[in-house]
Amino acid sequence: MALNQLQRFYQWIADSPPLFYLQPPFATLEDVSAASLNESEEYKGNPRLGFLYQHLCTTLLENSQRYQIIADEIQLNDDNGQTIGAIDLLLKNTESNQVEHWEVAIKFYLLHKGIWYGPNAHDQLHKKLDRMLTHQLKMSKRPELQQIVPLDTPPEERLLMQGRLYINPFSTETTPTECLGFELNPNQITGFWCYKSQWDLIGQPLYHLHKPCWAIGTDDFSQPIEKPSDRFIHAQTKDGQFWFVVPDSWPGN
Repeated sequence: MALNQLQRFYQWIADSPPLFYLQPPFATLEDVSAASLNESEEYKGNPRLGFLYQHLCTTLLENSQRYQIIADEIQLNDDNGQTIGAIDLLLKNTESNQVEHWEVAIKFYLLHKGIWYGPNAHDQLHKKLDRMLTHQLKMSKRPELQQIVPLDTPPEERLLMQGRLYINPFSTETTPTECLGFELNPNQITGFWCYKSQWDLIGQPLYHLHKPCWAIGTDDFSQPIEKPSDRFIHAQTKDGQFWFVVPDSWPGN
């Protein structure tokens, strides 16, 4: 990923509100003062968006005065060596002197018949949120963690979920205001999606987004994309409107 894209993504993470309004355990980085990304920063890790996102979240927290990294990406195994799960981040809050367990995720969901689906329809917001709350965040209460990182008190739970929510402007569907009882931030419902058969209704050229640019968008408007055939695309207009276009069979069964 080009350096200026890394810096833009880093700044996007620092400035963007989460998908949900703040109430425990939801967290934001908007109130965390952190140094800018070092101009020599490179990323040579797993190219998948989630890994890049976690790396930049970790870097941002390391660059803040409020937090010190105790450990990151801690794998927990049972007595038989079977993987139980992983903890994204254990942090020391230097202001409260409290240890915090952070799970971070960047997600993009499309509203269809009351359910927020990922472009891969197996991924759904209510399922993801439930797993984060009932499984991922509970990893820091397990005795296996104590064997790796002994802690005097259980860590406070923090869930950072950023991304974007998409609605179909050619549908009359009502947009939900909450998920699992947690209030969605309507300011993050800023994307559009449509079916391939609705392509002509978009009315503007679309420009392809490589996955590392799904959050920040592109400034390359040299080649508009053609109507997709049998897979979803993520793109944007010149004026910055984000679009998913999905096959007519989506989300399937």
